Amino acid sequence: MALYAGIDCGTQGTKVVIVDSGKGAILGEGSAAHRLISGSNGRREQQADWWIEALIAAFRQAVSQAGVDAQQIKALGVSGQQHGFVPLDEQGNVLGSVKLWCDTETDAENEQLLHQLGGISGSLEQLGLMVATGYTASKIIWFKKHHPELWARLHTVLLPHDYLNFWLTGERVAEYGDASGTGLLNIRTRDWDRHTVELIDDSGRLWNALPPLKRAESCIGTLLPEAAEKLGLSAATLVATGGGDNMMAAIGSGNIATGTVTMSLGTSGTLFAWSGAPVVADSEAIAGFCSSNNGWLPLICTMNVTSATTSVQTLLEEDISGFNQLLAEAKPGAGGMEMLPFFNGERVPQLPHARASLHNLDSDNFTRANLCMAVVESATYGLRYGIDLFRQQGIDAVEIRLTGGGARSAGWRQIVADVMGCPVVCLKIQETAALGGAIQAMWASELAVDPQQDADSVLADLCQRFVSLDESTRTLPDAARQAQYDQRYQRYLQRLQQTYPEVQL
Repeated sequence: MALYAGIDCGTQGTKVVIVDSGKGAILGEGSAAHRLISGSNGRREQQADWWIEALIAAFRQAVSQAGVDAQQIKALGVSGQQHGFVPLDEQGNVLGSVKLWCDTETDAENEQLLHQLGGISGSLEQLGLMVATGYTASKIIWFKKHHPELWARLHTVLLPHDYLNFWLTGERVAEYGDASGTGLLNIRTRDWDRHTVELIDDSGRLWNALPPLKRAESCIGTLLPEAAEKLGLSAATLVATGGGDNMMAAIGSGNIATGTVTMSLGTSGTLFAWSGAPVVADSEAIAGFCSSNNGWLPLICTMNVTSATTSVQTLLEEDISGFNQLLAEAKPGAGGMEMLPFFNGERVPQLPHARASLHNLDSDNFTRANLCMAVVESATYGLRYGIDLFRQQGIDAVEIRLTGGGARSAGWRQIVADVMGCPVVCLKIQETAALGGAIQAMWASELAVDPQQDADSVLADLCQRFVSLDESTRTLPDAARQAQYDQRYQRYLQRLQQTYPEVQL
């Protein structure tokens, strides 16, 4: 029996899965929540120590549930929320709290960098993508401006998953997929972009703080004794490069070749599809990230999906079951109630300072059920906007593989199928990012033993064994509702442009 672990450090918490490579099955799972530091100015931060505490708790829980000896775990892979900025000094101390992907406090700094790059077209030409508020680059500028005394101590720039790797192994390295979300990497050449780095800091401090880049199928080292002891593992346990949560979710959903689109109905909403060549899109809204299996992963991210539905759920004092019951009571269209669900600003379209709003209310449609329907429909319309941008680039959605908490709702799955006009299906294993970490760990350790193997074939075989579709969730669009939703989506776009005229549709 060969055991592997996958770790996913997300915004809301850390999840761990223990996998038996022989049986092709998950033996145990664990989770632990994270706190969040937030402010009305767009501040969204966490303490890196919280991730370590959650990792240890979730790991112990997963091992206990699996009923195995943790010493048998051969390797592990880490998935992490993208774009977060973890600044370290030379001794490895974290210099302050960590700004997260959903932080919009640095919008002014992002606008400054985008202007220096020559606007959208200049950024696409220089990097292959448009730097956006939320990417790591603007956080670095903000840190330099607001904390000069800490900037003077900056030794290493890491992303959240890189930091967990550092705690595990002592190695300060990065991987192409996650690194492409910093706004500092040329996604075509897979190199740090010196021109962009020097626009931020021409002293050499930032350039020297960028970690070396590793290929996705590599192992970066073995566990430090302290980490091994706290997790109950052998110090000989291998640690793979890991990657960003979207890149790991791509592996965990079998999205490693052309033809598949994965959609996550999580805190944020993401759409991604694998490509064997760089994708520099006509629309700056498509981020042409690198994948974590040595390809590319064109991706669209919206900021308000289950984060928006949770806000309504909390307001109504309903649990998930109650929310879904209310959703089932409402009819498509929410009686004409319309919502722009921008509780956290928005990235696609780029509206970092947008706020949520309700429209077209009357005494008949203003009900709890319609409010639930309106938030789900509007969050889904935001993802339809992304699907349409994909289609304009020739990336078609023949089938959408759904992940994330929202995918567990049969009602929401039907709305997605009807709005997108495309069949949708969930995966048997919901924790795709954590599973992707475990699969990557297996991939890296197999290649470490026999590097002459074809890397793509090894990964394809692993995904074939571990990634299974849950056919009981397969949902087809209803032709009549699809036609109705096409009209309602157009009304959503009209409302969006009326409220935010700067949006180019």
